[in-house]
Amino acid sequence: MGEPDAITRWWRRISLRAKVTGVTVGVLALGLVVTGIGTMPILRNLLIDNVESQLPALVTSDLATITPNKDTGGFSAALKDERLGLSEYFVAVYDTQGALILSGGGAPKATKPVFPTSYPLASATIDAERTDPLVLHGADGSEFRAAVAVREDPKSNITFIQVVALSLDEPDRIIATFFGVFTTVALVTIIIAALATRGLVTLTFRRLGRVESTAMAIAAGDFSQRLTDLEPTTEVGRLNGAINTMLDRLDASIAQRDRSVQQMRRFVGDASHELRTPLVSVRGYAELYRMGAIKGDEDTARAMDRIEKEALRMGVLVEDLLALARLDEQRPLTIEPLDLRPLAQDAALDLRAAAPERTVTVVDMTAEAPAPEKLETSVATVTRPAPAARAGSARGRIPAILRRRPREGSPVPEIDFSEAVVAPVSTPPIVLGEENKVRQVIANLLGNARRFSPGDSPIEVVVGADRRRGVGWFSIVDHGEGVPEQIRDQIFQRFWRADTSRTRDTGGAGLGLAIVASIVQALNGSVQVTETPGGGATFTVSLPLAPSRATPEHLLQDTQPIEPLDLPH
Repeated sequence: MGEPDAITRWWRRISLRAKVTGVTVGVLALGLVVTGIGTMPILRNLLIDNVESQLPALVTSDLATITPNKDTGGFSAALKDERLGLSEYFVAVYDTQGALILSGGGAPKATKPVFPTSYPLASATIDAERTDPLVLHGADGSEFRAAVAVREDPKSNITFIQVVALSLDEPDRIIATFFGVFTTVALVTIIIAALATRGLVTLTFRRLGRVESTAMAIAAGDFSQRLTDLEPTTEVGRLNGAINTMLDRLDASIAQRDRSVQQMRRFVGDASHELRTPLVSVRGYAELYRMGAIKGDEDTARAMDRIEKEALRMGVLVEDLLALARLDEQRPLTIEPLDLRPLAQDAALDLRAAAPERTVTVVDMTAEAPAPEKLETSVATVTRPAPAARAGSARGRIPAILRRRPREGSPVPEIDFSEAVVAPVSTPPIVLGEENKVRQVIANLLGNARRFSPGDSPIEVVVGADRRRGVGWFSIVDHGEGVPEQIRDQIFQRFWRADTSRTRDTGGAGLGLAIVASIVQALNGSVQVTETPGGGATFTVSLPLAPSRATPEHLLQDTQPIEPLDLPH
């Protein structure tokens, strides 16, 4: 944009008080001028109409005495009223031939109208029938209004023409007086309005002055300043409220930034420790091998095993960081209808295979008579919708830990993968999501429950749906120490850990629940943690229900039993 012109620069240099006062007074002055200009013509026309309304009565009155002249056959005329010279009207009398017989009237020093020297009867008859008056002018250009009447003297039966004229000097004098009075009153009004406006603006802007001083204090770094005038019916009050809200949010943002910085610093320390420890171990074994301190196949195998485990630890941390980075990129997800029941059952089977000593229970709250089906050590019965045309079902898939050949002498748990028949439900827990992401959420929550609860305590996986709220949900219920209420808002933050130790059993980078929160947010869902009755933590994830028309028909049909799956021994 170009440089502003001189007028714009001048206008910007004027204070806001002067602008408001000047604009207010200018608008008032303009309104008074327009009012005066518009009122005077209307008032003058009304006064002229009043003058014209007197003419019909005057012109039909006997204002002159007619005297016949027997010698000439004509007549002579004289004004009847001797006081006519003091009146405001003028009279002219013509004979039928149009000759002027008499003219007079009006004040002695008043300007007289110029009557026609000849006024024929035919013209007078036409003008007498007019509804609008005649316009006459004086010697000095002044204006008169006149009326004509053809009359007959009742005594002498002489026909004559009578013309009566009224001056417009009186309406003009009234208009001049009105103009003078209006101008004086307008000037006084403008002066009083300017003073009153200046005082009112100064009084009003005093509150803005307090806002200005508070803003200057805030700019100097004092964020504790707050404005007290919060009247919502005034602009300044609303401005003060908005500034206070802005300051509160600014304080919250600064506090959040400080917390984030602290969390990042703690994460850097944790991550550096987590990565440094396995790197030191790997480097140490490598140096021992280079120096020849590791000899023999058994020592070499032991060293390679330790290097592999430390590398796995580093890989888990790096994978968590990469998962969060991908979620931050907000890549489009493949959203499709998912039944939460088979996902929960698959996760329960995986957990049972990884921790045979635990009792894992899957509870389907959408069934007409929900009853928990436990995954016992010997037999586990879970409920699942019919697997027809569903890719990725549990049939034929064995968890990796079950594919390994057990060591000699170690007990092998027997798990029954058969599926029971359940009645169809009115609102199945079929949600919109991406299967891999939802499985990752369930796995992370189950891993968290397994880590922070005793090894022999049970874990429940509860699945349900709420058509009124339009969500399907699942809960991971453990019976460990639980999550204190004061830290429930922090456990889903990145790089935060309830256990600040760096032990290999419970320590970590604190990314598992952060990944859960990021995935659930990307799927337009919610996650919350509550206290388990009797002790422990319950993590509940809610996802939007899939529309009925988007739900595959096979997910709504009656379930069928799945053939048992034989496991290798």
